[in-house]
Amino acid sequence: MTTTKTQRTQIALLEAARDVLRSEGYARLSTRAVARAADAPMSQIQYHFGSKEGMVIALFEHMNSDLLERQHALFTDNYLALSEKWDLACDYLDDDLESGYVTVLQELLAAGWSTPEVGRVVADGLTGWRELLADLAREAQTQFGALGPFDPEDVAALVSAAFIGAEAFLLLGIEDECRPVRRSLRRFGEVIRTFENKSNNGSQQ
Repeated sequence: MTTTKTQRTQIALLEAARDVLRSEGYARLSTRAVARAADAPMSQIQYHFGSKEGMVIALFEHMNSDLLERQHALFTDNYLALSEKWDLACDYLDDDLESGYVTVLQELLAAGWSTPEVGRVVADGLTGWRELLADLAREAQTQFGALGPFDPEDVAALVSAAFIGAEAFLLLGIEDECRPVRRSLRRFGEVIRTFENKSNNGSQQ
């Protein structure tokens, strides 16, 4: 697909906004700083996004769209076991920290408390992710049977909260023997593998 000049300009501005947001945080983010980082006139930000809020909303939607495409491809891959999908999701956590997506998400979650428009967009974006997780939980329910007292929506809520909480801890540098964030997430993959092995052994008897 051909990228137009307008699209290239928008992407350059959004990448600059991501970089400034990562280094300065939402409170100190300004359209002036983004324009300077993108080597573009401030009028371009006004033209493409209207305001600081419009710019960060466009940034979140841009990054979140790519993430949802990746997650959809992962979760619907019929060649991967559920435990392998979990392992890759843990790998993606580090990728998202490196790309700046996690910083953008956490900054805009906090901004959403005082800026309702930003909060609504972030909430809508996370809904798409929770729906994918709920579908994955339904897959687990089909494979393993009842998930105890939890329905797929419960599982999706808990998993999404676990990853978002893990992201917040990692950004704050809170990871040690008492709070083994990455290790704990990865060990849940071992729990899934235990259920897979029992399911496979049962089907072979």
